Amino acid sequence: MVLRAFQFKRLSRLALAGALVASTAACVATYREHGYVPPEEDLAKIQVGRDTRESVAEAIGTPGASGVLNYGGYYYISSRVRHYGARAPQTISRELVAISFDKNGRVSNIERFGLEQGRVIPLERRITESGETDKSFLRQLLGNLGRIGPGQLIGE
Repeated sequence: MVLRAFQFKRLSRLALAGALVASTAACVATYREHGYVPPEEDLAKIQVGRDTRESVAEAIGTPGASGVLNYGGYYYISSRVRHYGARAPQTISRELVAISFDKNGRVSNIERFGLEQGRVIPLERRITESGETDKSFLRQLLGNLGRIGPGQLIGE
């Protein structure tokens, strides 16, 4: 009888120690990485206006997502998610690199975005366009009509 009581105490202590270890292990945060964003050194090798879709894919790899339109870009997306105990997973950081192409298939823009407090934040942007290429001559001319004031017409 005394032997059984000793075994019961020992077994209950082991169970208590096991439960304590398991509950402590459940409180440790684990992190998961999803996606791929090329490092800044590799992005610096891409030249706006020179590189094509094929050369970008060779230099930094194929993207996780791409645009569905004719001149759609390449999108490299990476996120880090924290799992902590029984709580819902929380996105710690998210980064997106968007590479746009013109109608000839050459790189026209490279942008880097981050996720800060639920808002998209542009981290870097390289554009070589002047913005006037999309407008026809007639549209530019009519757009300037609103900028002419009455004082300019009279000759003041």
